[in-house]
Amino acid sequence: MTSRKPDGPPDSWIKALGVSVFLRDTLAIVAVELVKLRRDPSEIITRSIQPALWLLVFGQVFGRLRAVPSGTIDYFTFLAPGILAQSVLFISIFYGISVIWERDLGILQKLLASPAPRSALVLGKALSAGIRALAQGLIIYLLTMFMHVHLNWSPVALIGVAASIVLGAAMFSTFSLMIACIVKTRERFMGIGQVLTMPLFFASNAIYPIAIMPDWLKIIARINPLTYLVDILRALMISGGSSSFGIGADLLILFFVLIVLVLVTARLYPAIVR
Repeated sequence: MTSRKPDGPPDSWIKALGVSVFLRDTLAIVAVELVKLRRDPSEIITRSIQPALWLLVFGQVFGRLRAVPSGTIDYFTFLAPGILAQSVLFISIFYGISVIWERDLGILQKLLASPAPRSALVLGKALSAGIRALAQGLIIYLLTMFMHVHLNWSPVALIGVAASIVLGAAMFSTFSLMIACIVKTRERFMGIGQVLTMPLFFASNAIYPIAIMPDWLKIIARINPLTYLVDILRALMISGGSSSFGIGADLLILFFVLIVLVLVTARLYPAIVR
């Protein structure tokens, strides 16, 4: 006798339904976070001050000194993608404090009690941080237009820059959420966030090329995910720019780090309420 498969929807339908539910839950979290941003857009304005100072002051001074070799392009053009990556890092690395606030207000407990997968909650917050970071990209582009920097304005390049910003911000915000789940208090989180931002920034190719770094710093720079975000932004933003590692390799590394961080943070997420 041959066994008869029980009646019911095919396995492919069940998998497709599971994926659609996961996407729905993720987008729901994104929508909630964007409502918060719409009600209080002051964060975007205050976050724009630091990249403006780096570009208008640091870039102008070091461009005149010619202290940093930037190849065939002027230093200000070389610096612009690095400052954009820095803005993405700074706006994302402190994103985890929102989880601590939500825990104290009782919102996080309600989210964890919902049937939404923990990974959807984490990924939704990560993507919302990426959308927030797009505003920083717009500010950097406006500043570079004011400074007459020759950027690549092709639609493909602009879409690639936007996707890279979202991917980079999602990655660093997930890292921030992971830290928040471990330390659990605002004071410790702010201290660790401040300790991490400057080493990540200076141990990358944001303001100087890897070629002029000492050997020990070159190793750290190649481990640093910010290096690959800067590399892809520099290849896409600058007219005639090129990637040191390859755009495909940059995207693969950033995406891989994001997936690993989402999976780890999803496991740690419920621990923050304990």
